[in-house]
Amino acid sequence: MTWRNSTDAIDRIFATLVYLLPLFVALQFGTFIFANFPFLQSILVILVLPVLLIYQLLASLGLGSFIGLIVFLGLFFAVVRNDRISRFIRFNTMQALLIDILLYLCSLVLGFLAQGLGTTSLLIQTIYNIIFLATLAACFYSMFQSARGIYAEIPTISDAASSQIM
Repeated sequence: MTWRNSTDAIDRIFATLVYLLPLFVALQFGTFIFANFPFLQSILVILVLPVLLIYQLLASLGLGSFIGLIVFLGLFFAVVRNDRISRFIRFNTMQALLIDILLYLCSLVLGFLAQGLGTTSLLIQTIYNIIFLATLAACFYSMFQSARGIYAEIPTISDAASSQIM
């Protein structure tokens, strides 16, 4: 779906780059897949290198445990709530942040499940793989659509993102 007016190349680039944040967070769920396919980890680490550098920069400033919150709030207030930035970038940023929130919620729930079942449980490994692959698919789909200048429609998440930037 294309709303409002068409997007230019810079808007497409920035809208594509924001999906590196949930990809970076999703790396923690890929541990079992990376054990079987180590080349996939190398490719993804190279892809999310800009986000890794930002996190390391903030960590070197002494902001250790608050890095995720600082990046989240920075993107939310500086991009999503800024009317001077195009709607296309704001929508994609909000959608990436919502995917990020879902990943953090999944990590909390899986933390509790892993305590009861153990991290080597087949159920835990399956859930980790599903979350990782779903995030990978959603982010790559969204990046591809953003590069084309089209709004990526992910059920429920896109509706929530759209309602936040109206």
